[in-house]
Amino acid sequence: MAQYHYDEAGNMAAYFVLTFLSLVLVPLSFSYVPTTKKAVKAPPPACECSACVDHREALRKRSQRPWYRPQIGTKALFTLGGWVVFGLLVYKIATTVDESKMYDPFQILGVSLSATEQEIKRHYKKLSIKFHPDKVKLSGNDTLDSVAERFVELTKAYKALTNEEIRKNWEQYGHPDGRQEMSMGIAIPLWIIESKNNIWVLGVYGLVFGGALPLLVGRWWFGSRSYTKDGVHAKTAESFFKTLREESTLEDTIRTLATAWKFEKQRNAVPSKPSSDQEINRLAGEISSRSGQQWTSKSDDALTRRALVLMWSHLLRIPVKEPLVQKEQENFLVHSQVLLTSLLNITLSRNWLNTSVHVIHLSAYLTQALAPSSDPNNILLQLPGVTSDDLKELPSRSGGQIESFIGRLKEKEDSRVANIEAAAKRWGHLDVVDVSYKVLGERIIPAGSFVNLVMKLRVVPPLSSPEVSKKSIVPNSAASVDAEEAFLQSRKEADDLPQNSVSPGAAHAPFYPASRRPQWWAILCDDKLGKVIVPPVKIVDVPFATGGEKDYRTYKTQFQAPNQVGSFVWKVLFVSDTFVGEDVSADATLNLEDPAKLEEQLREDEISDPEEDSLAGQMALMKGGSVKRASARDESDDESTTDGEQEEADSSSDSD
Repeated sequence: MAQYHYDEAGNMAAYFVLTFLSLVLVPLSFSYVPTTKKAVKAPPPACECSACVDHREALRKRSQRPWYRPQIGTKALFTLGGWVVFGLLVYKIATTVDESKMYDPFQILGVSLSATEQEIKRHYKKLSIKFHPDKVKLSGNDTLDSVAERFVELTKAYKALTNEEIRKNWEQYGHPDGRQEMSMGIAIPLWIIESKNNIWVLGVYGLVFGGALPLLVGRWWFGSRSYTKDGVHAKTAESFFKTLREESTLEDTIRTLATAWKFEKQRNAVPSKPSSDQEINRLAGEISSRSGQQWTSKSDDALTRRALVLMWSHLLRIPVKEPLVQKEQENFLVHSQVLLTSLLNITLSRNWLNTSVHVIHLSAYLTQALAPSSDPNNILLQLPGVTSDDLKELPSRSGGQIESFIGRLKEKEDSRVANIEAAAKRWGHLDVVDVSYKVLGERIIPAGSFVNLVMKLRVVPPLSSPEVSKKSIVPNSAASVDAEEAFLQSRKEADDLPQNSVSPGAAHAPFYPASRRPQWWAILCDDKLGKVIVPPVKIVDVPFATGGEKDYRTYKTQFQAPNQVGSFVWKVLFVSDTFVGEDVSADATLNLEDPAKLEEQLREDEISDPEEDSLAGQMALMKGGSVKRASARDESDDESTTDGEQEEADSSSDSD
């Protein structure tokens, strides 16, 4: 029968904890080892104007921490603490004396393995005289029990080597007394189960399983319920639903976004000081003097007003002098993209076209730090170094054309031309090559079928050469048709980039506190009703035009066509959330036909072949098709008729 005992010294518990730590710490430590990349691709070409170059350098320095201020997170602290505990356990195990030894009578008696029986008897006689309880004088820590136990151990060892039965027990069972009870240790220190420590052990168990564990599970559960799948607070989404309307303007969208900051500020909290409030008040005064419109209302609470100040000071490009307020503004701008995504999803769930466009436009205005304006030339303020004074000299009919504006600056020999041209060369001007509907295996679009909206797009920046900006021609070869068919059958939303093509890198956004890539939202809509037909698709990595045979990229989105037969006059809007004023549209009329009538018509076309002597028959014969041949009677009638006509003609000529 096995006999269990607790690990009084705690050695087995140390082995157990050491094994557990090894299973956790080894893979966790390997996660910090940098992976070696086979080939590092060069980053896509970004805007090379001086403002963007300086801005990217500032972002790079901000992301790199000095070596004397390493960023140590919770994961790093846990790993470091785990290895410290691991080292302490290893030291404890290494310095602990192992008392579990195999029973060895030769070692107990102090004789060699080659000793004869006479030598063993002679040596035992000396030891029995020396260690007999009646002969030993107690000294130090010796007691009568320890002396007697020592003498019994010597006697057992002697008998194990001289007595045949005892020696047989030792050889078979490893002990002179024969089979022993199996003793197994439990990796729990003895002090845990001692009665005097019961109250403390129960207290720890109560705190862990009755307090800490329910608290962690509760925080996880209620925390997950407090945020939506878009990553915003549930109260933020509720506020969006209540305040947003189909007729909301861009200014209403700005106010709706500001109301969410009071729910989101806790995750982006920045320590505040009295000087921060003073800076907010100073910014509010400058906003009122510059905007010329009512940007706040009396019903706004303190946090909503604060968010409006942060947003409008960025849109009006008012410098923020207080570092804490500047940090809070950067947090708001970066987090605004998450809020705008949630806001867009809410508007799309109601199929509101105009409100969805306003949300996307607000993202572009925040990216370019540009205040909304009815002046079409206002979009030129996105160019580096351009101020509102430069726009006063422009006629309103110029419509914000970058090419004409740069031409005017060249005429004046303005020193900013080179810097503005550097930004214009990487400008996100989208060119729609083609928009069409495709149904796999069909030549027409049947009603109720699954339709692929196929879009072929490229980027043609201003100042591009005529060879590059010329209209791209979609190839109609068999290879290109097969490639498009394979793309439609795949699950990819975008085709592979054309060979040797270049997609835009970081967009021109010198005022935004993060790097932004140019992107658009493709919205299939009914602009007359102001409704979104299908959820929009995000368009990214559009290649620059090169003037080659295929310098565009193909994108697609799938939806189910209506069940009604007819024509649906729709449009595809390509709305940029990175550049202001770079929206384009394309007509996308969907013609749906009845599959049953088409099948019947095709069946009739197959049954009724054209006449041989008809034009359609002659064309069918040239193509190798089947035709109806004329009968012999028809031929004879035709011949007789022809002969008669000939005789009449001859007789008339004779009479003449």
